[in-house]
Amino acid sequence: MPIRSGSPMHNTVVIAVVDDNEAIRSALESLLRASGYRVRTFPDARTFLESTGPEQAHCLISDIQMPGMSGLQLNEALHAQGWRIPVIFVTAHPDDVNTRVPGVVACLPKPFQADDLLSHIKQALNRTPPV
Repeated sequence: MPIRSGSPMHNTVVIAVVDDNEAIRSALESLLRASGYRVRTFPDARTFLESTGPEQAHCLISDIQMPGMSGLQLNEALHAQGWRIPVIFVTAHPDDVNTRVPGVVACLPKPFQADDLLSHIKQALNRTPPV
């Protein structure tokens, strides 16, 4: 069921943030909490996969270039495990990303505007899940 901003369910939406840069994780967490979302942050893709992150996240915001496992590999792993979480990539190299990859809603270049990110999150949450 799509979740609309401002609805009673809005503050129950969990956004997962995966980025190896602590400053970016912290900034995203502050922005998302101020926008009414619950937020879980992870320093890398493996930590996210090994946690309850995939089962609790309604949307995933991830860096692409991270040590160990990239954001693209994380997206592939999620799909291989049957998770269908909408993904928004934030990266310094947006041209390297094919946004037609299953699950990828958007790819925002760093630095990005907060309003752009929030708009993409709303779009991702309002998508009708595939049948």
